[in-house]
Amino acid sequence: MRALPLSALVLSAALLVAARPVRYAPLPEPIPGDLAGADGEVVVRNCTACHSLEYVATQPRGKGAQFWRDSVTKMITVYKAPIEPAEAEAVSAALAAKFG
Repeated sequence: MRALPLSALVLSAALLVAARPVRYAPLPEPIPGDLAGADGEVVVRNCTACHSLEYVATQPRGKGAQFWRDSVTKMITVYKAPIEPAEAEAVSAALAAKFG
């Protein structure tokens, strides 16, 4: 068996190091103006586990409080969103206040 020159070993090691995946933390998503403020915070805290803030902010307007209560209930019962009952009421109220 032939021995590799030292430069070949160094080059091989450098290639192995360079081939490692790069890891980074994404920047936090900016909070849209529609969700700014204290009442929007409960939406940000509970809805961003599954939805982007942009998606939440583009929901239909003028559907009424019952629409938002039903939507939040569906997220909990059908999609198993981990939202406590008190938080669910606050999320529904905030969405109704922000989007009608």
